[in-house]
Amino acid sequence: MSDDIGDIQAFYNSIVEKEDARLEAHQLEYDLTWRYLEQYLPAKGSILEVGAATGRYTLELAKRGYQVTAVDLSPELIGANRKRLTEAGLEKQVQFVVADARDLGAVTGEFDAVLLMGPLYHLIVEADRHTALREAADRLRTGGILFSALLSRMAVFSDLLRNNPGWIETQAEVQSVLADGKRPDDFPRGGFRAYFVRIPEIAPLHEAIGFETLTITGVEPAIAAEDANYNKLEGKQRQLWLDLLYAISAEPSIVGASRHLLYIGKKKA
Repeated sequence: MSDDIGDIQAFYNSIVEKEDARLEAHQLEYDLTWRYLEQYLPAKGSILEVGAATGRYTLELAKRGYQVTAVDLSPELIGANRKRLTEAGLEKQVQFVVADARDLGAVTGEFDAVLLMGPLYHLIVEADRHTALREAADRLRTGGILFSALLSRMAVFSDLLRNNPGWIETQAEVQSVLADGKRPDDFPRGGFRAYFVRIPEIAPLHEAIGFETLTITGVEPAIAAEDANYNKLEGKQRQLWLDLLYAISAEPSIVGASRHLLYIGKKKA
């Protein structure tokens, strides 16, 4: 493993409550991701969830009858996940593992699907992203489905403009993110240290490991950073807007404008 991500582990250990609330703030990301999970997951089976965090997806997967192995780098997040599943009486359907996505040696068995829903955000070194995908592929049966989440390089600017407009004055970082998808190498570590992808690199990254690309989507299509407007929708209007946004979520002209991206691929023989 070529990059020490101890700072990432420490970051998530320190923000358990905030992480638990993140998908509540970004409801379209969650809702659209579930549309794709429902489309591509087998009706039953075993799922490896790497980057399981506090268990928002883990809980729903267990409720639907899947056997889940929930993995996260942060022991604090895994602790919160275990607590959530225990309170729901579903802990027997889940195995909890603290591990780095680049080393899943503690995970045994073959899975029908793998959710890699966060680790690729923080693997700054390309070789590490390949390693994490290989580790996932090695535990996926032939024909099994991989879901991997990524952050869009161009869409991050909408969040920064809204929440941290002064960031634009740190031109060394601005130019580094634009050119390389990350902070300059000599910047101090800590905080939300991430890698932001360009759309053309996503399919080759996965296909080099042996996946057949099924689709690449934006799970916040056309709404940029305006989550609050979607979150307020209810009933029929919410359902119809979700139907529309799902229909356009893989439109090539807008995929990169979504902050969160979803790759779906099938493991080839």
